[in-house]
Amino acid sequence: MAENDKSSVVGVDLGGTKILAGVFDEKLNCLAKTKLSTKAVRGVEAVIERIARCVRDAVDEADLNLKQVRAVGIGAPGASDPQSGTVLFAPNLPGWTDVPLKKLLEKELSVPVFIENDCNIQALGVHEKELKGRPRHMVGIFLGTGIGAGLILEGKLYSGFNRTAGEIGHMVLEVGGPKCGCGNKGCFEALASRTAMFKRIQAAVKEGQKTLLTEMLGPGLEDMRSGDLRKAIRRGDKFVEKVVEEAAEYTGIAIANVINLLNPEVVVVGGGVMDALEDEMLAIIVETAHDYAMEGTAKDIEIIASKLGDDAGITGGAVLARRNSK
Repeated sequence: MAENDKSSVVGVDLGGTKILAGVFDEKLNCLAKTKLSTKAVRGVEAVIERIARCVRDAVDEADLNLKQVRAVGIGAPGASDPQSGTVLFAPNLPGWTDVPLKKLLEKELSVPVFIENDCNIQALGVHEKELKGRPRHMVGIFLGTGIGAGLILEGKLYSGFNRTAGEIGHMVLEVGGPKCGCGNKGCFEALASRTAMFKRIQAAVKEGQKTLLTEMLGPGLEDMRSGDLRKAIRRGDKFVEKVVEEAAEYTGIAIANVINLLNPEVVVVGGGVMDALEDEMLAIIVETAHDYAMEGTAKDIEIIASKLGDDAGITGGAVLARRNSK
């Protein structure tokens, strides 16, 4: 590639525990990607230095240099203002209130930087790469440590009046249910996220529930991952199977509410939980969504699992970078 060829862009997925960066060509093929731990406890400046390092490493892996990169698109957890490039509040990143991420990263990299909410970015990546920009109306729901969503309406990213649309994880599904990290009770996130499933399993084990997970991981269930739940289910663990089935049912109910409210063409379910447990969850999610959606509203609506996995965020970042730097 010529020194003055700026056809490549970089997508970055900034999370509470990891930073992923990928370099993409103009056809959205990933040329190289790198990952670093976030080390959020070190503070804002240290995290921004690590983001810049992750970008530089990815560009180097692609045998390019930053002068050949047209722009960087980054998905940040929490509320963001894409116009000013500010992260307004990121609950999983200590000290991240009103952080001018665009300005600080552009100073580090000397490349134009564009920011968005992380779930919005993932939805963009799924819509553009996986679905080829086809659906006019799409909702992406991402199940992981927490739960969030990105909305594509009339073919465009919709972020709402004060840019916080898509907080589906804090839709209350069970009045008086378990306490959520947001302070409310009975939120979707408190019922069906990876965190919620793990808490339920750990509490039951303390009360004497038998599960293969204690054989696999020890009595404290340290370092439990979504993949461990899949392994336990496939070895016949009925308790873990029930926990996962109930999370899938809550997800189906949330999707029915989305269908009743927005009537999208496609609902895509992604995130680390779905990556690990698609076979155990997807059929239950689809069946439950159809059971709870108002009659006629779910007709011909596709409910599918994303295949992009961890790459959804960096792909969406690349889409953002490309669209904003034309």
